Amino acid sequence: MAADNSSKDGETRRDFMVLTASAMTAVGGAAAVWPLINSMNPSADVLALSSTEVDLSGVAVGQSIKVKWRGKPVFIRHRTPDEIAAAEKVDMGELPDPQADADRVKKDKAEWLILVGVCTHLGCVPIGEKGDFGGWFCPCHGSHYDTSGRIRKGPAPANLLVPPYEFTGDTTIKIG
Repeated sequence: MAADNSSKDGETRRDFMVLTASAMTAVGGAAAVWPLINSMNPSADVLALSSTEVDLSGVAVGQSIKVKWRGKPVFIRHRTPDEIAAAEKVDMGELPDPQADADRVKKDKAEWLILVGVCTHLGCVPIGEKGDFGGWFCPCHGSHYDTSGRIRKGPAPANLLVPPYEFTGDTTIKIG
C-alpha cells in the first residue's frame, strides 16, 4: 500500500511546491526588472534643474531681478503700490489676452510678480521697465507688456507666462 501524500482538503505536497516556486519566480522577476524601471527615472542633475529657490529679502520695492529656471530667464519684480494699482485698474476689454492682475499673483502677495521672461511672439527676452506701459518691452518686434506682464500692444499673442511657484517663507519662493 502506497503512502497517501494528500491532506484532508485535497491539497498535495506538489501543490505547495508549485505555489512556492511560482511566488519565488515572481519575486525574482520583479527584482530583475526593477533596475530597468528605475533607470528610466530622471537623473539627479535633471531633477536639480526642475526647481529653484530664490531669496527675495534683498529685492527692494521697485526693483527687479532675473534668475534662471529650466534654462529660461525668470523676472521677479517687487512692485510698488502705484504699479499694482495701475495693473488692477486696466479694463479687461482693452487686453488682447484678458487676465486680471489678481490671477497673475499669489493672494496677499500682490507686490511680487514672477514671470517667465520670454516674449510669447518669437521667444525673445523683453527689456524690463520699458515700453508704453511701464512693464516690459520686446525690441525685436515691438511688443509692450504692462506692470502685470500682460500684452498691451504689438504682435505677441499672449501674456508673459507665470511659472508655477510658491512661497516657502516670507521672503523665499520655490519656482517649479
